[in-house]
Amino acid sequence: MTNDKPAGGYDSTPLPPSSGPTYIVRITFHSATNLPIADFGSGSADPFILAQVKTSHKTRHSHDPYLRWRSKTIRKSLEPSWESSWVIAGVPADGLDLSARIYDEDPSDHDDRLGKFELHTGNIDEGWKGIRKEEYKVKKTGADLRAYTARWVCTIVGKKELHARLTLSIEVLGKTRKEDDVGKAYTISNFWWIHYSPLIGRLAGVKGRNDQGVEKYNFQANELQLTGPVPNELYHRYVEFKTFVGGMFEATGLRGRLLNKALHHQHERIYNFDRQTKYGKDQDTTQKELTLKFLEMCHYDQGGRIFTYVLTLDGLLRFTETGKEFGIDLLSKHTMHSDVNRYIAWSGEFLIRRLAHPEQSSSATHPPDPVSGGPPKDDPPKDPSKYELIIDNDSGTYRPDKKLIPVLTDFLKNNFVGMRVRVMACDDDKLSKIKDDQRKVKSKEGDHMVFGQTSSVSSLADGDGGSISSSDEEDLERRAREQDGAQGEGTTKGKLDKGVEALENPKDTLKEAVDGVKDKSGRTGKKEREQAEERDDQA
Repeated sequence: MTNDKPAGGYDSTPLPPSSGPTYIVRITFHSATNLPIADFGSGSADPFILAQVKTSHKTRHSHDPYLRWRSKTIRKSLEPSWESSWVIAGVPADGLDLSARIYDEDPSDHDDRLGKFELHTGNIDEGWKGIRKEEYKVKKTGADLRAYTARWVCTIVGKKELHARLTLSIEVLGKTRKEDDVGKAYTISNFWWIHYSPLIGRLAGVKGRNDQGVEKYNFQANELQLTGPVPNELYHRYVEFKTFVGGMFEATGLRGRLLNKALHHQHERIYNFDRQTKYGKDQDTTQKELTLKFLEMCHYDQGGRIFTYVLTLDGLLRFTETGKEFGIDLLSKHTMHSDVNRYIAWSGEFLIRRLAHPEQSSSATHPPDPVSGGPPKDDPPKDPSKYELIIDNDSGTYRPDKKLIPVLTDFLKNNFVGMRVRVMACDDDKLSKIKDDQRKVKSKEGDHMVFGQTSSVSSLADGDGGSISSSDEEDLERRAREQDGAQGEGTTKGKLDKGVEALENPKDTLKEAVDGVKDKSGRTGKKEREQAEERDDQA
């Protein structure tokens, strides 16, 4: 009897256990000096750090992602002070390899590379003396030529040192707890990002309120770093439900490369870093405060929202609002959120409800029932115990195994302390009713502040709200046909179609909107640059 299930989904490959004790390590990036000028108009730069850590732990597959971390951006400074820390547990006794690049943030063009720093800690233990505010030379290897041209001229005439300097600290905080020593290194510090895009919001007809309560066109995407470790059982590969899907994730073949590049660009535009991006880190943050931040990012129980999400292997939760009524027509919802990663921990949809009687196991909730003391008439209460998270595995791209629902439930309960957590399977009839009720509330209470994507554009015009499948197969098949030239020319572009163009080509779209002149420049995307840099690192 043959197995007709497509390849992918849950992967039971075991992760080898640690060969000895592991440790909790804190890396602190303090500051940098003597950075080259990246913005010649202001004579300054907007520097940030992108760091990567490797350890001697064996991985399950060669494509498992490295640990990565990004600092906040310091505006208009050649002497930035970040004072940002990254805490990693599960680091083996032979230490870690740290690679850090300093970039100049430039959302309208591409982020300029300002230099690179590499370090191996050597062996570590609880008595390791560590590194205390040591200053290191930043290599110009791989840096953008433009950023160093003026610096070379100044160096030749003897007025400026060539290299920048980076000051950092690395310290061992203690041993990893035995129950948390799971054969891998992982992030345990909490931080979050909220990304906004007025351009995409305007083209897609999406609005949001700013800090002053003023409603403006905007589009919101969220990233929240949860406390690891993500359980090793939560390990899912993309599902090859069609032959082109493998090529898309592996970037092989013409069609695969086109789809892969388009999805990377959409991820880059949705999770774009600029002056509007909000950032926060744990400063003695309690798990209850982390729960409140999550609820705030979800707008509590306001408006009957449903969110699409991906949980990465290192516990980074990425999500935007989704729904049948509004949205951006993305190639594949979960593929975009994962940045076309081959492996993730879990994916699906979730929603938030407010409990009328939190002390009772069964309680009326808003949505769908009118519950006093909160939206839509009053402000939402800032108490996690009054809310319930309902989250599922509704993702055709990765198809998380419902047998692992108890494992995900425990992980989420440990992170979202105080809030009720219910994980449901996408084929549960009760879940279908819950989502239908949520959408009905959306049509009544929704304030058109939707931050997400849907699978249909044309059907929005006739009011049926579009069709969302429990998988992403229809989206991907349609887009694959378009890449093969099946979509005819001369079709009228609606608001959401323009939103797609804004995602894939924001600079061209903005220029067209201003003066109707299309910019033909072909710049390399951030993902392609990072891949090229990684190849350089390995070489």
